[in-house]
Amino acid sequence: MHSNTPAHSPLPPLQHQYRCLAAIALLSFGAAAVQAQTNSRELPGKGVSVQPLKGTVDEEMFQTLLVARALEKLGYRVQPVKSLENGTQHVAVAQGDATFTATHWMPLHRAFYENNGADKAFYRAGTYSRNAVQGYLIDKATAEKYQITSITQLKDPKLAALFDTDGDGKADLTGCNPGWGCELAINKHLKGLDLESSITHRQGNYQALIADTITRYKSGKPILYYVWTPFWVNTVLRPGKEVSWLEVPNVPGAQGEDQTQLPNGKNYGFKLNQQYILANKAWAEKNPAAAKLFAVMQLPIEDINAQNMRMRQGESSEADVGRHVDGWIKAHQQIFDGWLEQALAAAK
Repeated sequence: MHSNTPAHSPLPPLQHQYRCLAAIALLSFGAAAVQAQTNSRELPGKGVSVQPLKGTVDEEMFQTLLVARALEKLGYRVQPVKSLENGTQHVAVAQGDATFTATHWMPLHRAFYENNGADKAFYRAGTYSRNAVQGYLIDKATAEKYQITSITQLKDPKLAALFDTDGDGKADLTGCNPGWGCELAINKHLKGLDLESSITHRQGNYQALIADTITRYKSGKPILYYVWTPFWVNTVLRPGKEVSWLEVPNVPGAQGEDQTQLPNGKNYGFKLNQQYILANKAWAEKNPAAAKLFAVMQLPIEDINAQNMRMRQGESSEADVGRHVDGWIKAHQQIFDGWLEQALAAAK
């Protein structure tokens, strides 16, 4: 006799569907819970105003707006982002004239931190973006032709003259804006390595100066410049392709620490920097949800580089950057919701 039901029959269709629905419900529960809480009238940030700051580099808007979006989900009333030079940012946050900056670099901004109250004035917990590299580069063609591997070789007047752009015989280094943390480090390098008579630190508007540097490179002339990561310049002048890093001997005090050798054994004059969300301490103590958010947010440096390149390609308005932020959140919704869950839990 043959049965219509196999010995090992599958789940009845309805039971199978119910299990599928249950699985889907479990997967969406976390996001729904966050949404329910963030739709509540009892959000921890209700009625609290936030003033975010960023540096004068437009490419810092992305990581700043991402923090702002998360704060808004917690109920905070976030004001438009203001742009200030790095040193002034630290003063404003320490004094409570601003709430936070998402572009505090350590050890690059150590002096700004320590000179404005350090741990008594600032709240800093968790690393927002890791392992930023910075230093000096020259075009690869010149590096290979003259076997230049170290910035100290520019003490040779003949080599320095290769990078002279104004006819005074000294190398012209495209450097940092007045008020930036790297300004202090570069000047200490030049003084500490006895390079002030060989290299001129060209300062002004970095965006304009680096644009001139790229134009000079495209015309086939030697270039010498400072740059950091993440930044779009490194997708145009690619280290190891179009340009080469220069090594820099240790200079006491240039970074607040004497040893600047990187894990790969190279020494570009700067330690690996970590980027933090830096907030006013008194404000953070009154707002534990925001403080927890600042501590747990993490943004891969590769994501910042990719967004910066979109800005370089023309998507550079604040509305464009806002769209980039929203796209990042959508693509990383579970991570974003996880930050909010931890922040909401800290407020209880």
